[in-house]
Amino acid sequence: MMRLGLTHAGYRVEVAADGPEGLDKYGDGKEWDLVLLDQRMPGMSGIEVQRAIYAKNPQAKLILITAFGTIDLAMEAIQAGASDFLRKPFTSETLRLAVESALARTTDRSLAVPVGTVCREFTRSTINGFAFELESDHIDDHTGDIVCNFQLHRGNDSQPDVHVHLPVLVQELIKAYIDCEHGPGGIRFWQAICEEALANYLWQNAQVPEKNTLRIDDLSSSLEKWLDSMLTVNLGDGNAR
Repeated sequence: MMRLGLTHAGYRVEVAADGPEGLDKYGDGKEWDLVLLDQRMPGMSGIEVQRAIYAKNPQAKLILITAFGTIDLAMEAIQAGASDFLRKPFTSETLRLAVESALARTTDRSLAVPVGTVCREFTRSTINGFAFELESDHIDDHTGDIVCNFQLHRGNDSQPDVHVHLPVLVQELIKAYIDCEHGPGGIRFWQAICEEALANYLWQNAQVPEKNTLRIDDLSSSLEKWLDSMLTVNLGDGNAR
């Protein structure tokens, strides 16, 4: 179905049943512009094939596809060089836009980062065809809420800015959970939480939040797991851990 959809969109598509067959067809990569790679396959996992592809061609463009996305998988995949993610199930339109976005990306494997700065890499990744970057942030003078504004792109089209609200109440819940009076890393810590929330929403829904606003209403189990993972690594300012 993916082959049919992409062929209809004007692409030349070759398919492989598993990792070894795909690597054999891929060769040195010079004939291929993009690889769509399933994470769960017989014989070799998607990340194993991804590493083999980048060993052959460090500038390869690749979309990792999975229905089992977790922060641990994202961290491992990004450390291994992934920059584009697509979650199953997806529509033909989401597939087309994800391919369009991946092909438009400038790929430089020398920019690959250690797990320690993975929270920043969400803003350099493409999720279900969406890419986003932090544009600005401020603290509401009346409520104390932190509001991060993100610029979104999908394919070659700009999307409306998305505002992610992190209320004071949730900030206090997070401080209690991590047993810390102040977020480690200062504002970067809170920005990273907003980035993760937006990435997770785009991953789950493959669309812009209603009214271009996303509010973090509670300390969810997924956020707790993310905090547990992030608190053991560098949060991006070079000092905080």
